[in-house]
Amino acid sequence: MSPPLPVPQQFLSDAPLGTRVVVRYRIGGGLTDALGELVGKSDGGCTVRTRRADVVIALELVVAAKEVPPAPPRRAPRPAVS
Repeated sequence: MSPPLPVPQQFLSDAPLGTRVVVRYRIGGGLTDALGELVGKSDGGCTVRTRRADVVIALELVVAAKEVPPAPPRRAPRPAVS
């Protein structure tokens, strides 16, 4: 039997697809965050759909992860000033 996963990795493994999450993970030279919908999971990683792209994150690089509330509705564009 394999040892239990650290808390952030366990959260990502257990969270249902479609959950809005923020994931902090290591990159060369520091840390970064991915904020979006959890759209994929595998034994070694997860995929978060951000506003810009799908981000594939290796679980071994994750240092923190949690569920976040839905995004607020986008504002309507301001009218042009004449």
